[in-house]
Amino acid sequence: MGNEAHGAGLLGERVRSERTGLVPPTTPAGTLRSAAAPGELMRLFVAIAPPAAVLDELDALAGPLRAGREDLRWTNREAWHVTLAFLGQVDESAANRLLRRLENAARRHHVFRLAFSGAGAFPDQTRANVLWSGLSGDRGALAHLAESVAAGASRAGAPPPDKGRRFRPHLTLARCRMPADATELVAALDGYQGPSWAADRIHLVRSRLGATEYPRFTTLGSWPLRPLRTPEKQRPLDPPRPGS
Repeated sequence: MGNEAHGAGLLGERVRSERTGLVPPTTPAGTLRSAAAPGELMRLFVAIAPPAAVLDELDALAGPLRAGREDLRWTNREAWHVTLAFLGQVDESAANRLLRRLENAARRHHVFRLAFSGAGAFPDQTRANVLWSGLSGDRGALAHLAESVAAGASRAGAPPPDKGRRFRPHLTLARCRMPADATELVAALDGYQGPSWAADRIHLVRSRLGATEYPRFTTLGSWPLRPLRTPEKQRPLDPPRPGS
């Protein structure tokens, strides 16, 4: 089974010069050996990693807004991603079964295009706990991919805790423990329309929470989507038949 790594990496513990947190998986293909101690549960999620240049542009837009809002905990630029499914605490046996299921899910979907667009807050911008950037583009393809990932995870014995909840794709820019008014921030970001980019791969990521400000992410597996179909050359028209 191909447990392939993205050339730019994904959400790993080392940060590359491209300023993404993405690094290749360090375990052998098709296994999660040494990913967890015996009996240890792993906090996992499946995500798409946007290109570094796209994130740089969004980061430049959000940068000036951070200084005036120290009440928010702004997320780490190097770990930005679009979550397809949060799987919660998963044991190593189920995590190993996930590898085949996620590879199969990726193979069933073609590459599609997205762009960061607009902004919002959960649960509401006047009492926000999460500030996010939205997505435009082929949201239908994104939703179908998320459905396949959730279904594969369930078959592997790692059903998403929020299975059945409406999929609301976004990139988290900031969080706040106590509800905060994010109206001005949403207004400042809402008119943004970023460049189009290709969603071409999914990643299985382990998240470790600790004493540091940000969680540590490690990529356990990475699988490409099917390439876009190339239009076939148009067949020449048959010559007219006599008498036609």
